[in-house]
Amino acid sequence: MRIVLIRHGDPNYEKDCLTELGHKQVKIAAQRLLKEGIEEIYCSPLGRARQTAQAFSEVSGISEIKILDFMQEIRFGCEGELYDNKWNPWLGVNSLVREGKNLQAPEWREYPVFKGNFATEDADKITVEADKWLAGLGYQREGLYYRNTRKDDKEKTVAIFCHGGSSTAFIAHVLNQTFPYMCAMLLQYGHTTISVLKFDKTPGELTLPIIELMNDDRHLKE
Repeated sequence: MRIVLIRHGDPNYEKDCLTELGHKQVKIAAQRLLKEGIEEIYCSPLGRARQTAQAFSEVSGISEIKILDFMQEIRFGCEGELYDNKWNPWLGVNSLVREGKNLQAPEWREYPVFKGNFATEDADKITVEADKWLAGLGYQREGLYYRNTRKDDKEKTVAIFCHGGSSTAFIAHVLNQTFPYMCAMLLQYGHTTISVLKFDKTPGELTLPIIELMNDDRHLKE
């Protein structure tokens, strides 16, 4: 199975929709995504992700868009300080790197920025719900890896239209990396960026997904 993760187009966060630029971006991305052989569309419930998914739905002919509530964007901040940049995990990892902190340390939740941050709480929720969703698709988590419980070896490809934060948390868990480490790696997570994870299609196989593609936005540059 292949999972194609797509970040939404340029957004108007206040109205939770795409900007004029965002609509142009998603039309270009939709044409690019036709090359991936996508069979099913999943989507965050938020408007900017749904509009991005709709653009692909229209060109692909896949009319059903299945909502994944757990893939809505993560929050950052704490009570009374929601979306204050001092809690922004993508900015915060820069300070940790300058201090020489190990972003893959088991105690990362105690680091400044991440301790008491809604981003950490929401990222942890995504790890739980992601495994439930993957189990429904035939990949059961066993320790650090996934058991293919499917009865056939068909190479199925599904798309998730979502957000920078939820994608970061999802990819971090599936690949057994820490959330701050992936925040640092995916710092330049451009709009309509495409990433692809590939799971072994052999029934019964215990597998670690491979990275087929990461942070690809060449469709916009071309």
